[in-house]
Amino acid sequence: MLQRRRVPQGTVHHPVFARFYANCCGPAADARAGVAALRRELLAGATGRVIEVGAGTGLNFAHYPGTVSEVVAIEPESTLREAARSAAARAEVPVDLVPGVAEALPVKSEAFDTAVASLVLCSVHEVPRALAELMRVLRPGGELRFFEHGRAAGRGLAMVQRALDRTVWPLLMGGCHTGRDPLGEVRAAGFEVVRVRRLKVPERGPTLPTSPAVLGLARRPTG
Repeated sequence: MLQRRRVPQGTVHHPVFARFYANCCGPAADARAGVAALRRELLAGATGRVIEVGAGTGLNFAHYPGTVSEVVAIEPESTLREAARSAAARAEVPVDLVPGVAEALPVKSEAFDTAVASLVLCSVHEVPRALAELMRVLRPGGELRFFEHGRAAGRGLAMVQRALDRTVWPLLMGGCHTGRDPLGEVRAAGFEVVRVRRLKVPERGPTLPTSPAVLGLARRPTG
């Protein structure tokens, strides 16, 4: 089923951030921030074979519906991938954890019905290349489900995001960037956006550099 490629060495290696994330950003924190409910919304109605890029510690796994036959979960960071194994074991659908990067997915073309990008496009090295790979591995008409934080609409917060992205934020947060434009990138990659809504995460409380977000569904064109 999988074409195993040599994973690029040193492309993703954030052991300190990975340990922090695995210890502090578990299911309880996810629920308190309202993110668990957004994960359920993201994955509701997903069907068939699914590829998830940047699976992290597997926080999405518990929310996959029974209509999913298999999840191939790509995670390039070894510490996070190991942390995801217990979540995969508890999932109600089969989950295969695979090392790899979003820009060079180790799977066949047109092999999946659904692709999931969840809080990952902020940290990939090359967003257009990662989205081109998702386009490649989806069958024509297949769905891309995305939940990503990104660029603020307000000028003040957008300036803060730019300053953070040029300085300390990617270094401290495992390569994350706060001010990318995930919706614009999805459209530029050639996906047909079916629905999208803009969010503030968390919904209540102070606005953070990572608060502006989008949740939506797009399709690979059939033509």
